[in-house]
Amino acid sequence: MSVEPNDRVESNDRVEWSERSAAAAPSEGSRPSVLFVCVHNAGRSQMAAAYLTHLSGGAVEVRSAGSAPGAHVNPSAVAAMAEEGIDISAEQPKILTTQAVQVSDVVITMGCGDTCPYFPGKRYEDWVLDDPAGQGIEAVRPIRDEIRSRVLTLLGELGVDQAV
Repeated sequence: MSVEPNDRVESNDRVEWSERSAAAAPSEGSRPSVLFVCVHNAGRSQMAAAYLTHLSGGAVEVRSAGSAPGAHVNPSAVAAMAEEGIDISAEQPKILTTQAVQVSDVVITMGCGDTCPYFPGKRYEDWVLDDPAGQGIEAVRPIRDEIRSRVLTLLGELGVDQAV
């Protein structure tokens, strides 16, 4: 299949933009920076940010934000991450800003549609994941586990060794 610049390529519930996904590799010796974005910044993006921080041992600069942030982090997401030994209970949803996108090498969206600003030279991915909003912990665990798997793949793509 031939891909024109900015064409979407879909596989395994992961959407990448061809021209953008190849861009924005951090320069050698610098710490890569990743921004996770979902609508409320209360579930998926919080879990992804916590996993990347934890599994990279701080080797990656991690941010998360939402296009319409909620009032608090989803209690089921907090409980699911606590089962993994990761405490996100003190986290607060944050608003997506242009600056957060500008300073990030990789921007990973999770169901926020077209609300994320686009800057040439950034690597963009859309992770298609179920929304844990309003779900109990039984429904959140598989979402959490899928996020962990994708974060591990991302670490490999960034050339960062898993710390834990």
